[in-house]
Amino acid sequence: MSVLSLSQATELAAAALRGAGAGAAMAQSTAQALVAAEAQGLASHGLSRVPQYAAHLRLGRVNGAAQARVIHARAAACLVDADDGLAFPACELAVGEARRRALECGSAFAAVTRSHHFGAAAHHLMPLAEAGMVGLGFGNSPAAMPAWGGKRALFGTNPIAAVFPRRDAQPLVIDLSLSEVARGKLMVAAKEGRSIPLGWAVDREGRPTTDPQAGLEGSMLPAGGVKGAMLALIVELLCCALTGASFGFEADSFFVDEGNRPRIGQAFLAIDPGALAGADVFHERIETLLAAMCADEGVRLPGRRRFDLAARAQRDGLNVPDALERQLRELAGTGA
Repeated sequence: MSVLSLSQATELAAAALRGAGAGAAMAQSTAQALVAAEAQGLASHGLSRVPQYAAHLRLGRVNGAAQARVIHARAAACLVDADDGLAFPACELAVGEARRRALECGSAFAAVTRSHHFGAAAHHLMPLAEAGMVGLGFGNSPAAMPAWGGKRALFGTNPIAAVFPRRDAQPLVIDLSLSEVARGKLMVAAKEGRSIPLGWAVDREGRPTTDPQAGLEGSMLPAGGVKGAMLALIVELLCCALTGASFGFEADSFFVDEGNRPRIGQAFLAIDPGALAGADVFHERIETLLAAMCADEGVRLPGRRRFDLAARAQRDGLNVPDALERQLRELAGTGA
């Protein structure tokens, strides 16, 4: 296990992405997001994604020369074309547009089309919280879950995220995917030869299974049953029907090197509390609710663990498995 500072990890990840064909700005934006996720304890959306993204760049699933741009706009809404590039520059542009337009209009909706995996959803919303705004984020992904009552994977695990700013504290951060568990848990169980609990996945025939490999070849099950499936449908429609992006069943898996350009979508909503009851009322109401929540022993505010881990990583650096560091250095062309 190696220890890298956040700046060292960011430069290494960016160099690996540049080596695979990403433009400098795309590589830097992506590396910063992945290192932030790693620092927050979200390893599944952290540095382990660099080799995956690099493979997609080399094999043409991602356009390394992409330039994100606004292609349609009205006062409080706009659409950003990711140009088949990695998602992070396009999402950064979309959230910046949402912030600017919400300052003018009170709220704004900005969406991204022809995009790729966008990492930890809440990461993109932090500029809104820093501006004192409420932010909501949605993203679809390659098919992993069936429509309710169906057998064939149609919807992605389709994360939903939200941030709520606080006046004198870190914002509340809520970030969840809509499958009962992450697909990565099945991958780990299959690798280790372990069974999985019923309720996590179904096989190709739609039958509940405890075999992780059968689940990987079949479909994940939604969190909360039919309610999770309906939320996944809502995200699919918000991110694709409004944007022209590919639905989950039209995008090849991120977990294979070869395949099509996924061209999925993301959507972000920014709300300025000052346009409604006012910032003072908003903050008073937030703190009243949080005080009531924390009166119960054992309640942990969402996002707190992320900020604690990020502060520790800023101080102590990141623990990076030796094999992953070697892989990143090979991709970056810096050797062992």
